[in-house]
Amino acid sequence: MKIKDIYNFFIEAGIEADPRGKTLVDSDLKKRKRRFEALKETEKNNFDKESLTNPYYDSRIIYGDEEIEVKTAIVGIDVETPEVLLASKLKEMGKSIDLIIAHHPEGFAYSSFANVIYMQSDILNKAGVPINISEKLVSERAGEVSRSVYPQNNERVSEAAKLLNIPFMNVHTPADNCAVSFLQKGIDAVRPAYLWEILEFLNKQPEYIYASKAGQPPIILNGNKDSRCGKVFVDMTGGTEGPIQSLEHLSQAGIGTIVGMHMSEKALKEAERCKINVLLAGHISSDNLGLNILFDKMESKLGVLELLEFSGFKRFKRPIQDIQ
Repeated sequence: MKIKDIYNFFIEAGIEADPRGKTLVDSDLKKRKRRFEALKETEKNNFDKESLTNPYYDSRIIYGDEEIEVKTAIVGIDVETPEVLLASKLKEMGKSIDLIIAHHPEGFAYSSFANVIYMQSDILNKAGVPINISEKLVSERAGEVSRSVYPQNNERVSEAAKLLNIPFMNVHTPADNCAVSFLQKGIDAVRPAYLWEILEFLNKQPEYIYASKAGQPPIILNGNKDSRCGKVFVDMTGGTEGPIQSLEHLSQAGIGTIVGMHMSEKALKEAERCKINVLLAGHISSDNLGLNILFDKMESKLGVLELLEFSGFKRFKRPIQDIQ
């Protein structure tokens, strides 16, 4: 398969698993097209045309010809210059590596990833927060993230890949969407009354079993094993942590438990104030879950790709019927 085949499939799978639903994703893409068409011709040159068909700013082919055939890819959660050098060294040693696939964004995908945060408006709205409130809160949060990213040196890794001539891409939100979809469906099917039932479900998944052995098991940050769940909201996609102020509105909307990847201390204190249970499945383990589901889906449609593990990625396979 070619790089473009892998990339296009990842985007399609991300849309399919998007918690907003395909109708809202299509509406978002149409809005971008209208914005693009309203620009002056001189302004269109700097417009990110890829965003007209790819709703996820944080997932891109960072370097390399999209027509390159790929038989072996090396996959990592965080891929920076040291990991690119490691891939180059492995190639020198005779290991065939056609492509680096990272999870977390680099290069342009990192520079623009704050734009992904806007999808949280619709996610919060589906959880019960009025859209006028969620839009304003998410817009403020996106501004904070954008300002923090703007002064960073974001081209280091993409330049390293270019200098070493190793094709490089990343897939962030599509993988996170897959993790959210899988976990929300699984937890809803369990219909847990207590937090221990959610823990029991998570601890059956190979990614969390592996993470537990490495000292990073799913943990309860607010509440205890015998705490009643109430309505469970799996919150793991949308670029990064959402607005802290949304927790009060989620509580008012009837959310009793949040299952997430990570949570800042400020957000945790607010969750405690709002009496929302917080259960962290784990960050890297949940990233692995999303990537593994993506690769399972890809293999069922495009064929098997040899995947090498590094930088926190561990491959676990599932039967395709378990992730549909």
